[in-house]
Amino acid sequence: MLIQKYTSNWIIDFESLQSEIAKALNGLDFTIEHVGSTAVPNLDAKAIIDIDIIYHQKADFEQIKEALIKIGYDHHGNQGIVDRSVFKRNGGQRHEILDQITHHLYVCPTDSKALERHLLSRNFLRKNEWARLKYQQMKNELAEQANQDKKKYAALKELYVNDFIDLMVEEEQNQKLNY
Repeated sequence: MLIQKYTSNWIIDFESLQSEIAKALNGLDFTIEHVGSTAVPNLDAKAIIDIDIIYHQKADFEQIKEALIKIGYDHHGNQGIVDRSVFKRNGGQRHEILDQITHHLYVCPTDSKALERHLLSRNFLRKNEWARLKYQQMKNELAEQANQDKKKYAALKELYVNDFIDLMVEEEQNQKLNY
């Protein structure tokens, strides 16, 4: 099944990945966030850990990029999303943890709109059960429509889920302003 039942193992997986990445980035100025559906308790999801590495100064990016390359990642540019760089395992250097846990790794500056979208939607889903349940239902329905095909699912999600995510982001921004 494309969408799997929530498991707290996703938190453990994130912590393992975070620890290994943090070792490689030792001495640099960064933050690592668990984002995406696996970061939301009780939300069924694809078993892929989404990680955002956040840097504060433009010069930090090159140092982070070089450190990630040293531990077996390739830089794949922004793949059409401004201020969000994609890094993927290159298979050239084996790593017990980084190769074992399926993950997406992004590097973003603190003022990245993509980062803001990740954090706000995650936070909204964590705080609002109705949104989590609706999002989960949408994802399950789309996976069924896609016949459990990852590429079809991604295309359908892009078409039908982005408006809901935009709504969550707007609501979370409004809640932050009202505090």
